[in-house]
Amino acid sequence: MTLTSFIGFLAAILTTSAFIPQAYKTIRTRNTKGLSLFMYLIFSVGVALWLVYGISIGDYPVMVANAVTLVFALVILAFKLRYK
Repeated sequence: MTLTSFIGFLAAILTTSAFIPQAYKTIRTRNTKGLSLFMYLIFSVGVALWLVYGISIGDYPVMVANAVTLVFALVILAFKLRYK
């Protein structure tokens, strides 16, 4: 693994894991009052596009980070839509 790939994976782990506390709290409490629906919609589309980009260039850190982040964002978005 090159240094560049290591930095990419480390960045992916840190930025993706930042969503874990929010997803956990949202699932546990079902409280989405303080979350912006519009922000999560835009963010989810953006992350999906980053995933497509990562796939198209074959960049594993970009693919993995955005696939996992998209799952977390979509879970939060689903809870926001369900528990308005």
